[in-house]
Amino acid sequence: MNFHTILLFIHVTCFGAWFGTVLASIFLLKTLESRLTGTAVRAGEDAILLREYIKTETKVADVAFIGVILSGILLASFFHGWTLWVAVKSGLIILQVALTMGYIVRAIRPISYPCSPEMFRNWYTLFAISLGMFALVLGVTFFLL
Repeated sequence: MNFHTILLFIHVTCFGAWFGTVLASIFLLKTLESRLTGTAVRAGEDAILLREYIKTETKVADVAFIGVILSGILLASFFHGWTLWVAVKSGLIILQVALTMGYIVRAIRPISYPCSPEMFRNWYTLFAISLGMFALVLGVTFFLL
């Protein structure tokens, strides 16, 4: 196995782990939805569970994201060069992070539990942004470049 194959494996695995954290969050939030939009006693307990999960999920996502970036830089530097393909993919990843973090600050952090089902839908908008950007990155990477 050569260095290029190892870097590519790390790059794809980290991207998959980053994507997986989003999917895991969707499943957890869907499971907790009725309880976080329900009575205050139950919502308080589940809100604590959600906060602890988000702390752990963020650590995993951060490590995976850093792995994507570092392996991508190494792949570009040693094997692929700094081409338009690399610039487009890098720009899309930066856009994904900016859109996701911006929406978290604007619409997710202000949520307190229990909340209305309408307010809870902000979570699903966040997932739509994240999954849409993942699909765009993968679509451009595999089908356009």
